[in-house]
Amino acid sequence: MTVLRRTKIVATLGPATSSPERIEALVRAGMDVARLNFSHGSADDHRERAQRVREAAAKYGRFVALMGDLQGPKIRIARFAQDKVTLKVGAAFTLSNSHPHDAGNADIVGIEYPELVHDCRPGDELLLDDGRVVLRVDSVGADCVHTTVTIGGPLSNNKGINRRGGGLSAPSLTDKDRADIKIVADLQLDYVAVSFPRYGSDIDQARALVRAAGSQAWIIAKIERAEAVADDEALDSLIRASDGVMVARGDLGVEVGDAELVGIQKRIIQHARTLDKMVITATQMMESMISSPLPTRAEVSDVANAVLDYTDAVMLSAESASGQYPIEAVEAMARVCLGAEKNPSTTHSHHRLEETFSRCDETIALAAMYAANHFRSVKAVIAMTESGHTPLIMSRIRSGIPIYCYSPHPATQNRVALFRGVYTVPFDPAAYDPAQLSDAAIEELKQRGLVQAGDWVILTKGDVYRDSGGTNGMKILPVQ
Repeated sequence: MTVLRRTKIVATLGPATSSPERIEALVRAGMDVARLNFSHGSADDHRERAQRVREAAAKYGRFVALMGDLQGPKIRIARFAQDKVTLKVGAAFTLSNSHPHDAGNADIVGIEYPELVHDCRPGDELLLDDGRVVLRVDSVGADCVHTTVTIGGPLSNNKGINRRGGGLSAPSLTDKDRADIKIVADLQLDYVAVSFPRYGSDIDQARALVRAAGSQAWIIAKIERAEAVADDEALDSLIRASDGVMVARGDLGVEVGDAELVGIQKRIIQHARTLDKMVITATQMMESMISSPLPTRAEVSDVANAVLDYTDAVMLSAESASGQYPIEAVEAMARVCLGAEKNPSTTHSHHRLEETFSRCDETIALAAMYAANHFRSVKAVIAMTESGHTPLIMSRIRSGIPIYCYSPHPATQNRVALFRGVYTVPFDPAAYDPAQLSDAAIEELKQRGLVQAGDWVILTKGDVYRDSGGTNGMKILPVQ
């Protein structure tokens, strides 16, 4: 019987993966979610890539979700007259609102974020280019920030600015994001990722804009500001407001420091799962594969550890968008995920043993997974669902039992491609006589070679279809 990979793979599309042939190859290699990065490319670029993903998924009988990733606020320096300078440790360097934006030099550069002068205080550390250059703030004027270089090196045009410990006040959603949300709706994307949210209210605002645009896309909160992980209350407010979160380790690592990042990553994953939300681990997971056909051992360990922590998905960025080996990167990630999933810890659950439940469908979902994990003859769980909420809750439980999402709705069929251990089976319960429904559902798995006579399956469903959250029944059934 085929071994199904439970951890899902998000691959970013870009110049290296825009052709129909490359996108087909990504689908065959195991891409579960295609990420469209709105920081790069035009609306037509994204439209073309989305269409090619849908065509390739249909061709190979797979379900691939589409995610639009909003750019968020651009907190960046402007440009240098010679495109690049080298800053030396101990040198004075000024960030200025009034300096011409294309005339920077080794002493001063313009900034594209005017509020920086209000957000900084003497003694603050500013990190440029993902922390490769570090500046200590000495004083703040009416239109400029005077600093001393504490970690020097090359600095080129339009590099990002972070403040150690967070605190930059840029709003999460920009005018560009608002325009891109309309593209999300037009392309009927399954997910939209919100960059740099600080509070649950940022996600609420994004959701309102997405719904007003006519989209039912689920909202992913990218955790990349220090404020978002300052304490459990801040983190949980973002998780609760969203449908899922992304551990965006680039900016987050810069703001909190590398030494704290691994512990924070584990905390985000654990909190997301406890609150019944999905979680993606992202950034530099196989960075060396931008120019190498094989990952490093450290990268293998990084991906495997995220799998062992029970992340729903691991993500490729430049590796698949602009690297030399995008297909090999997806294949390598798939191998590592499958290898890590052999560890017994990935199937032993202690999830919410001391907690009560608040919803009927949640109770059925968790009871089903408890039964599946303890009745060894069970080989599959079938969740008949409208929105995908029941299999989402099921997939919070560590288990080696595959969960099959039976739904008639294309949006749900694609959406669950991001859920760990969940696989789509197109199925309309309303098309069957109630007395024949269970047999028909099991027959779908038999025809696909996923169960055989002598196995048992667990089936959950609601008494009434067309109502989200209506799951209220569970059966344990033998395969004849």
